Amino acid sequence: MQKLVNVLAVASFAVSGAVVVSGVYVYVNRDSIIDGVKSQVMEAVTGSLGGALGGGLGGLAGGSEGLPVGGGALVPEVGSGIPSGPFGGASGSASALPF
Repeated sequence: MQKLVNVLAVASFAVSGAVVVSGVYVYVNRDSIIDGVKSQVMEAVTGSLGGALGGGLGGLAGGSEGLPVGGGALVPEVGSGIPSGPFGGASGSASALPF
């Protein structure tokens, strides 16, 4: 009976030691573990979105084929009928006041 108790005590000590050692390992390497999980999640998410969007992000990821380049054609002319204030007048002028 004493031998059985001794075996159980040694086994309990071994399990407790393994838990402590694994906890210390995770604590010390937590940054690299988090970075690895983040990269795996990002790969899984981008991989699943690539097929759903029909070819990935296409021109949005850096290429600009077919997209207009900013310039004068995108900026409206003054007096083109687009009001610049909330009530149709110039922003900040006396005519923009509703009363």
